[in-house]
Amino acid sequence: MSKDCGNHAEDDLRQACRRLLCLLFVLALIVAVIALIVYLVLRPTHPRFYLQDATLRQLDLSNGSTSVGVLSTALQVTIASRNPNGRVGIYYDRLDVYASYKYQQVTLAASLPPVYQGHGDVDVWSPVLSGPNVPFAPYLADALAKDVAAGYLIMQVKIDGRVRWKVGSWTSGHYHIFVTCPAFLVTGGGNGVPGDHGFRFQTATYCRVEV
Repeated sequence: MSKDCGNHAEDDLRQACRRLLCLLFVLALIVAVIALIVYLVLRPTHPRFYLQDATLRQLDLSNGSTSVGVLSTALQVTIASRNPNGRVGIYYDRLDVYASYKYQQVTLAASLPPVYQGHGDVDVWSPVLSGPNVPFAPYLADALAKDVAAGYLIMQVKIDGRVRWKVGSWTSGHYHIFVTCPAFLVTGGGNGVPGDHGFRFQTATYCRVEV
């Protein structure tokens, strides 16, 4: 008799555990469905990024100890970001900015401070991007020398980071954001302050944003 009672108790416990697990699963499913509906209804639009200014403070190419050249670069940029969403806020948890030339990174990454961007808000940053003694491939050195001689230089200002969306009291998980801003630098004309080799920033540009 006591053995039967023990079996019944174990069965009751198993059934209670199953009910609890089913309840937790249903609750998790409901939360996921609500989050999906909110996302689809509001459908957050990517933030807008603009490169407003770029000043070339240093651009020195020299021969290294091997056949590979060495490039030292310093570039101050002004980047603006706007949240175009009317009901969705954006947390910028990490934003690392660096410069590249023909797909080779030529400066170290500068970290921007984390910030929350409300509806329609605009944030502006002006980091200095420095790359002392960066190894530079010979074919890139030749291309750079030709661009400098021609007085027309195109660099890329890139941002690699992590963002979250905020709708009311709900906050999403992290999303990867990647931003590419072309920086057109010229020796003839331009609107910016003259920098190294006489290069000036030509005009403000829109950036490509991927989330």
